[in-house]
Amino acid sequence: MPYEAENLVVGCGNLLFKDDGFGPYVIKALEERFKDKEMPEETMFIDAGTSATHYIFSLPDERWKKIIVIDVVEFGAEPGTLKYFSPFDMPKGKYESAHSWPVEEPLQDLAEKMDVIIVGCQPGEITAPDVVMGLSDPVEKAIPEAVEMILKKL
Repeated sequence: MPYEAENLVVGCGNLLFKDDGFGPYVIKALEERFKDKEMPEETMFIDAGTSATHYIFSLPDERWKKIIVIDVVEFGAEPGTLKYFSPFDMPKGKYESAHSWPVEEPLQDLAEKMDVIIVGCQPGEITAPDVVMGLSDPVEKAIPEAVEMILKKL
């Protein structure tokens, strides 16, 4: 298994659809932060994009102890607002993969075996199917706080 660490930080989302790319942008910020520093022990940062999430979440490794998922979550707040979620308290129907597959169930299954935390960001605009690169201002400004929220949980 290529993800051999106790802690996985998984950024989900599609860079092509504006704020949907929040997770990968946060992973990039984490990688930059630790570019010249030692990474947190037993931790991997993974840009899962849109296609790898089902693979990662449905084929767990016995070594995993914690997964932190970073993604946009529609929860009715101001754009750029961040919140911790468990897989059991996600807004119903508000967290799906790019192909409209609910992700709560595989995350709930994982949560029976390990600690699963979701760092959700309220998006301002998701442009699918129209391609618009880059994040909206409030979502981009949330990246440093998201990094700190993740590091507090490692």
